[in-house]
Parts: sequence; structure tokens; C-alpha cells
Amino acid sequence: MNQANQHQQRQQALAPLSRRSSQEEPWDMLIIGGGITGAGIAREAARRGLAVLLIEQKDFAWGTSSRSSKMVHGGLRYIASGDYKTTLLSVRERERMLSEASGLVNEMHYVMPHYKGKFPPPWIFNTLLRIYDGLAGKRYSKYFKKDAFLQLNPHIKQEKFLGASQFSDAVTDDSRLVMRVLDEAINDGAQAINYLKAESLITNEQGLVTGATLKDTSSEDNGKSYDVYAKVVVSATGAWADTLRMQASAQTKQSFHKQIRPSRGSHLVVSQERLPLNQAYTFLHPVDKRAVFVFPWENRTVLGTTDLDHPPLDDNEVGITNEEVDYLLAATNNLFDNVDISRKDVISSWAGVRPLISDSGNGKRVGPSKEKRDHSVWLDNNLVTVSGGKLTTFRLIALDVLKICQQVLAFNEADSKELGSLNTEVFSNQPPTNPKFSTLTPLLQQRLQGFYGLQLDALLELAHDDDLAYVTDSNTIWAEIRFAVRFEQVIHLDDLLLRRTRLGLILPHGAMTPLISDRLKQICQQELGWNEQKWQQEVERYTQLWQCYYHLPAA
Repeated sequence: MNQANQHQQRQQALAPLSRRSSQEEPWDMLIIGGGITGAGIAREAARRGLAVLLIEQKDFAWGTSSRSSKMVHGGLRYIASGDYKTTLLSVRERERMLSEASGLVNEMHYVMPHYKGKFPPPWIFNTLLRIYDGLAGKRYSKYFKKDAFLQLNPHIKQEKFLGASQFSDAVTDDSRLVMRVLDEAINDGAQAINYLKAESLITNEQGLVTGATLKDTSSEDNGKSYDVYAKVVVSATGAWADTLRMQASAQTKQSFHKQIRPSRGSHLVVSQERLPLNQAYTFLHPVDKRAVFVFPWENRTVLGTTDLDHPPLDDNEVGITNEEVDYLLAATNNLFDNVDISRKDVISSWAGVRPLISDSGNGKRVGPSKEKRDHSVWLDNNLVTVSGGKLTTFRLIALDVLKICQQVLAFNEADSKELGSLNTEVFSNQPPTNPKFSTLTPLLQQRLQGFYGLQLDALLELAHDDDLAYVTDSNTIWAEIRFAVRFEQVIHLDDLLLRRTRLGLILPHGAMTPLISDRLKQICQQELGWNEQKWQQEVERYTQLWQCYYHLPAA
């Protein structure tokens, strides 16, 4: 393949901007933000026949949606705080996603150990679990007495141990969930382009938002700008949402009663050999009594999460701090006897910023962990802004956004409120037609169906004979890498290793060991046309980024 491959792919992705960029032929909807919220809105808008353009200033899922705790959950603690509605909606969406996206969203058992004199006592926690199960309409919870639990979990701290309560939620690959939902939107006619930044909003003489000026940020050079017009503009930029909203509200000088409160959540990854788990543990941190988790994910063990106010955001990456590293290690070592996890055991880290909605008008300031997790939608001069909410409820958030959009844009609501966000045809009795599918193990078949949906045949068609092998001890096969660089708008190496796949989070040195990097280089040269100079530039860029933000800060 020639050296112009990536340029050709980029031009192909940008082509819709040239075809449809005039005021006379506006898009129905311009969505700014390529995380799970933006993807969900694009999915619901496209299935209603709207002409939808989604843009993302960095990479798809670059922000919060690739840095969550990977949990699709109802929010057990919301019951305890009295937020029954959020829990009910979240549990129902969790059950929906488990049904629609098996292999991508999977059930995971959680256990809460109970200790004499420590909160919560078993009777209180198990009362909450009965309510939790009632909302789901299924019995998930179970109580283990001391001896029975210790036989299965010998590493847990045993002093004053009473027993453990088990319940179920779900776990996912959040970044792949974004790509799957985006693919569903594109299949219904939406356009999605990464590395396009909304530099400013376009307004008419009445001060109404009619579009945005977009800048191509895919290279270090000054990129081309585009004026894009739309009947309604939706800002789904999460923790960054106030920036555009202030532009739209400038003429009316609105004061924001509810504001975005960025909250950082950080995680550590260690090997299963150092901390072997087959279920998740949830427990209260010995210092501040916050709920924290230790759970299995992608053949590794994850420690998380923190919940701290984060400084005002810019366009840079977010990383874990030394204080957070110590906090998570202390929590884990307090739960398990003779494990002694330390900094040298850490494979990688990640940190994300949650867009909490703070009610600034009530005069009270609570800790980030006590802020509600519901979402808010605002309409300001034809700009619809959405922020807050949970990964689990992205579909409901999208439906609320479309309801607000109907004040500006007329469209047929149709009978699609109860349709799933994901196409479930891929889970019918008709497997992909490519003969390579039958050579895969049932577990890998299920995973790939969940991750790629209707694109799985295309992935298998593209795969070389040796691409069906796993990348060392990960759950990722080489065919996924080849598919991503050919079809999923990979611009930089970190797009591939931190979001399209998670190899940079689960393999030592960010997956930049000779055996792996040599083959990555070969695939990028074949599919993207990267020459030696381009490869070295990307390796240098990625290595510096990984060391600064995805490993550990200097001690």
C-alpha cells in the first residue's frame, strides 16, 4: 500500500463536510462530542431519519467515555441516599444492555465483606440488595457465611470477618461501547468524524445558533476550517460543556443556576498473578469511608476509584496523582492479607473527569461523591447542551435530548422509544457468514459479536491467516488491530492502543515491547501507509503520553 493511505482515509472521512456545508442545505443536527452521550444521541437521531453529523475534537471516547470504571450498574448506593428514580432507571438499562450486548456488556458478581463493628452491617446491606433485586425483577443477591466465603476467598482479611453479601451488576469496555453505538448510528445514515474541533458557534442576526466553525486537528499543522450549518446544534461535551454554552448564552447574559462540577476518578491496573480475582469486591475505604472497588477486567485486576474535585479543564490529558496512587494501594492492602501491592506492581493507570451537575444556587457544597448522578439538558438560543448522567443510562439521556430538540426541530418521533440502542440481529441464530467465525472459540465468538456487531463479517474478511491469534495474554486478537486502522479513523497510535483496543492499559510498557511493536508497525505500514519516519514519530508521541498520563507520576 502506498504512503498516502492515511491521507486518503482522512479525506474520505471529511468528504461530507464539503458536500453539505451551505446555509441552504444545513444538517438537521450537529452533535459536538464523541463520547457515549454524543454517540447515543446520534444513534437515536439517525434512526428517526435525521441528517446527523457528529464531530469530536480529539478521538472518539477520548474523554470520560474511555476512562470510566467500566461498570454498567444500577447504583446501589443511590438507594441508600434516597435517589430511587436514578437506581430504577439504571437497573432497567443495565438489564437491557445485558440482553442486547452480550460479549460487550457482561454480568459481574460483586461482594461486600462485612466486619464486626464496621458499617454496613449485613442486615442493612442485604435489605438494600432485596430492593435492588426487586427493581431488576431478578434474584441476584446471596449471603455467604464466614467459613463458606473464606474457602473461596482465602486472601481476604480475616480478623473480625463475619461474612459477605454478593450481588450482580455488569462490566464493559466503555470505549468499544462508544464505537459500537456509533457504528449503529452510521449504519442508519449518520456521519461521524474525529479530530474536528468546534472552535466557535455560528449565530444569525437574532442571536440563534445556526452552526459551528470546525477546525481539523488531525495533524500538528494548522488544519483546514469548515463552517457547518445545522437546524439544531447539540453540545454533548461532558465536563467541557459550559464552554460552548457560555458562547450561546452570552447575548442573554444568563446566569447558570446549575453548573458543571468536574470530578476526577483514577484507577490502577495490576496483574492477575499479583491479585487473582474472579469477582469484584466493593468496600469502604478505611480513611474516608468512600466506596471503592477491586475488580477483574481484561485478564487484569483494577483498583478504583477516587472521587476528587478537578481543576478547570483544558484540552490536555488527565492523569493520576501520587496521593491517589497511595489512596488506592492503601485501600487494597487493607482488604487483603499478605498481598502487599505496591507501585512496582502497577502495569498502568488511567484517570477520567466526570461531569457532575452541581446546584450552585442552593448555597450548599457537598463532596463530589455525594453529588447526584442524574443528567441535565438545557436549551440556549438553539444550542442544546447535555451533561451529567451515567454510562449506563446513555440511551435515556439521548431520548431526553431529542425531546428538547423538538422545540427547535420538527421530526417524526416514531415508535422507537423502546427499541434498543444496539442491533440485536447479531445475537440471533444466524452467525456471521464468514467461515473464519466457526474456527473461533465460543467465548471469542461472543466477545467479537458484542464488540463489532454488524461489522464482524468485515473484520473477519479483512483478517490475515495469522490475525486470529491473541496478542500475547490479552483478550484482543490481531484482526481487531487491522480492522481498527483500516475502518475506525485511527489517526494516532494512542487511538489504537488506548481506545480501539486497550493493549496500552493491560500490557507492560504500554504494549511497546519489541515483539508486539514490530507487528504493530507492520500492520500500520500495510493499512495506513506509515513510513519509518511516521512510525517513529508516533512511537515517540505515544510513549511520552503513556509515561505521563497512563503509568505512574514521579514519586
